Amino acid sequence: MEMYETLGKVGEGSYGTVMKCKHKNTGQIVAIKIFYERPEKSVNKIAMREIKFLKQFHHENLVNLIEVFRQKKKIHLVFEFIDHTVLDELQHYCYGLESKRLRKYLFQILRAIEYLHSNNIIHRDIKPENILVSQSGITKLCDFGFARTLAAPGDIYTDYVATRWYRAPELVLKDTSYGKPVDIWALGCMIIEMATGNPYLPSSSDLDLLHKIVLKVGNLTPHLQNIFSKSPIFAGVVLPQVQHPKNARKKYPKLNGLLADIVHACLQIDPAGRISSSDLLRHEYFTRDGFIEKFMPELKAKLLQEARVNSLIKPKESSKENEPRKDERNTVYTNKLLSSSVLGKEIEKDKKPNEIKVRVIKVKGGRGDTLELKRMEYESGLCQQDTNENVHATIEPPNPINPNTDCNGLKEYPHCGSSVTMPPINLTNSNLIAANLNLNLFHPSVR
Repeated sequence: MEMYETLGKVGEGSYGTVMKCKHKNTGQIVAIKIFYERPEKSVNKIAMREIKFLKQFHHENLVNLIEVFRQKKKIHLVFEFIDHTVLDELQHYCYGLESKRLRKYLFQILRAIEYLHSNNIIHRDIKPENILVSQSGITKLCDFGFARTLAAPGDIYTDYVATRWYRAPELVLKDTSYGKPVDIWALGCMIIEMATGNPYLPSSSDLDLLHKIVLKVGNLTPHLQNIFSKSPIFAGVVLPQVQHPKNARKKYPKLNGLLADIVHACLQIDPAGRISSSDLLRHEYFTRDGFIEKFMPELKAKLLQEARVNSLIKPKESSKENEPRKDERNTVYTNKLLSSSVLGKEIEKDKKPNEIKVRVIKVKGGRGDTLELKRMEYESGLCQQDTNENVHATIEPPNPINPNTDCNGLKEYPHCGSSVTMPPINLTNSNLIAANLNLNLFHPSVR
């Protein structure tokens, strides 16, 4: 950390802390995510998984990892700083995002999800606080601590993933044979929250969430009902049988018609019935009135502008003060890490070339304490809408947030709790895939 000046704390949670820092040589503002070491190595596992994914996959709408180093038994991930998230915007926009901004954000979020899914990756923690928003309105999906590659049919996954409010019914029931549809369910829940300002399925326990899913979305499928009836966790519990409107626009009256159609396609109880990310990108919600053709040049211009600004950050003249001592620092590429380090052992399995530098710092130090902070439960008093409000399409909340306004360090949103928010990004490209819509912006060789 001797190369960085600490400017303040962005947030902290059960896995560590995020600090806002400035590189002493270049002046670049970054976010450094510091993972605490634990005896059971669970934090290490999450950190290694995040490093693995971020060095292997690159897309304009995914967070960009700048470098990784280890100091005082703590793993540090360095990202370009982005000043707020979708959750921060919802704090300002209590009745939901303005419709034009909402469509632009959702389109970019879907591009990120589609890119991951096309590479057989599931994120498993889609939620508003994991969507970063730059000052120019570029969204970036972050926090890959729970991401994983889809296994072969029959293999099982960890069941306790995803933040509860966005957890699909198969996850609530601990079905370990889930897949990409868990991300689509979470997206559907998030779309409602972004459009109305209120979380759709706030809950205090898995049983509470399951009950709300049945009441607001639909009854369990025979397969899920069978899992439910055999689960000792839900022994003696009888879920209600509810008749739900089959028409999406009657089921979600607070959303405009096409947005209601999208949410209905995402929030299907049966995972096999949920729409895919590539089909969502082809949905009329995005294709009508030439939206894609108009927005893609705008997005490309913003990405190029951000890349141009980043390229103007030049190192200061080196001084002996700022140069690390040879006995303290060893800088290598991630595919050539010293095998003696835990970080190296985890990453050297992946032999693909990359351009992320990792510094292994030999510094004496003790084990960091880990703060266990859980997501605070929903408080009904926050930005509650009147049940008689008009649909999202006809409501434009007063005083919309300006995406060019600096939010000064990612304010916490009262109903989301204190999970770590990671605010980084840079223009990155490779193998950009977007539902065969010819949405690639740059040649893969450009980075």
